[in-house]
Amino acid sequence: MGLLLSGGMVYSQKGKCFSQNDIFIEGGIISKIAPHISSHFSKVFFLNNLYIIPGFVDVHVHLREPGFSYKETIRSGTRAAASAGYTAVCSMPNLNPPPDTPENLKIQTDIIERDALIGVFPYASITKGQQGEGELADFAALYDKVIGFSDDGRGVQSDALMERAMAEAVKTNSIIAAHCEDNSLLNGGYIHDGRYAAEHSHKGICSASEYRQVERDLILAKKTGCRYHICHVSTKESVALIKKAKSEGVKVTAETAPHYLLLCEDDLKEDGRFKMNPPLRGAEDRAALIEGIKDGTIDIIATDHAPHSAEEKAKGLAGSLMGVAGLETAFPVLYTNLVKKGVISTERLVELMSINPRSIFGIGGGLGVGESADIAVLDINRQHRINAAESLSMGKSSPFDGAEVYGKNKMTFYRGNMIWQD
Repeated sequence: MGLLLSGGMVYSQKGKCFSQNDIFIEGGIISKIAPHISSHFSKVFFLNNLYIIPGFVDVHVHLREPGFSYKETIRSGTRAAASAGYTAVCSMPNLNPPPDTPENLKIQTDIIERDALIGVFPYASITKGQQGEGELADFAALYDKVIGFSDDGRGVQSDALMERAMAEAVKTNSIIAAHCEDNSLLNGGYIHDGRYAAEHSHKGICSASEYRQVERDLILAKKTGCRYHICHVSTKESVALIKKAKSEGVKVTAETAPHYLLLCEDDLKEDGRFKMNPPLRGAEDRAALIEGIKDGTIDIIATDHAPHSAEEKAKGLAGSLMGVAGLETAFPVLYTNLVKKGVISTERLVELMSINPRSIFGIGGGLGVGESADIAVLDINRQHRINAAESLSMGKSSPFDGAEVYGKNKMTFYRGNMIWQD
């Protein structure tokens, strides 16, 4: 006996559209998609035009375990993700110990096997100790156990070291997912080096600290043929560089985050929930990022979910740690501010949050017969107020706290099992 999802608006990847269909799931696999499937099932869910999509995939999440479980655990982070409609996340390597050897990686994967509610695909670090300099991690011993290589939180400072990393990645067709940040240009900054910083006597981070490394890495990616993915793009210059590189055939993909698409320095408050790295940039940067998701320059929206303790986020813009929670707010804030306002379609948002990350990173799934039943059921008309204090993540710091939004995940299925119901 299987499971029937009846009467939902099902996303078609082939047609890039929604149409009313039933979905029959058996043995964790999508067995049939058609109008009005009639049979005898152990369980039927009547969905009454709720939207059915392949579960969201976040390629940039900090689950903090091992090493920092007071901020988040794999259990709490994947539960938060599941509640928001995610069925897969890629976990970043700034952990203790960092996953720079198979032995260190196994500490993390053992916890994933024990505690994860959805698919968790870890990154290995690019450098030993995840320092952004020094020696490379053992790519040959790690590549078949990870989704890619990243030193997220740090840019690789040496041109020669990054070129060697890309050359190693090419040998195994691995992805380099780069946090682009030139330390020599930071000058102690912690928010964007713009109007707000000047008016409030804050130390600023210049846009060049990001786009100069993007520029360098694109040259190296073209030279080596590496599959190169740029994390959390925040500047208009980076968008222009990526667009040019794509036109030249460079194997580059890019992500940005909801806060860079919806907020800018004009929205800053003297509150740690507005502090992240890279920082919220200017209004012109935000406009360029929106154009980037519209024209395909930017392939993915990832959250950079980076939970910290309440104490670590309670020290204002100057003293708080960088990073905000994002899994549970991503879809509603994007749907409300981009889809309902006519900036992009619901179908395009599904591409950015589910279809493209699955394709680029080789994560299976999708709403097709024979695919694993990794599914989210969305109520796009559900209006609610974001209350970060009630989030399932251990990280409660969100720049969207208090926002009135539309769109809420109602059910999440992973491998055919319901793991979340609102």
